[in-house]
Amino acid sequence: MRINARLDDVRAEKLKQLQSLTRLGVSEIVKRAIDLLYCQQDGRSREKLDALLSSDFVGCAEGPEDLSGRYKQYLTEDIESKHGAG
Repeated sequence: MRINARLDDVRAEKLKQLQSLTRLGVSEIVKRAIDLLYCQQDGRSREKLDALLSSDFVGCAEGPEDLSGRYKQYLTEDIESKHGAG
């Protein structure tokens, strides 16, 4: 995939400095930056999932196994039982 990007002056200067310091081309710097950002985001997602799964929130409720697929039907039935048929 080809990328055409516009950089402000500050980022353009940073890119030039990275090229000078690493002796890498623009394509390799962009590839490494994408890999680094991807790893950071993947790690954050994993941390959030681990925190949710280790909390008491997951699995704290009881109900029908098919609730996620039939919640509208169950809600309608519950409302009708409390308030009469609409």
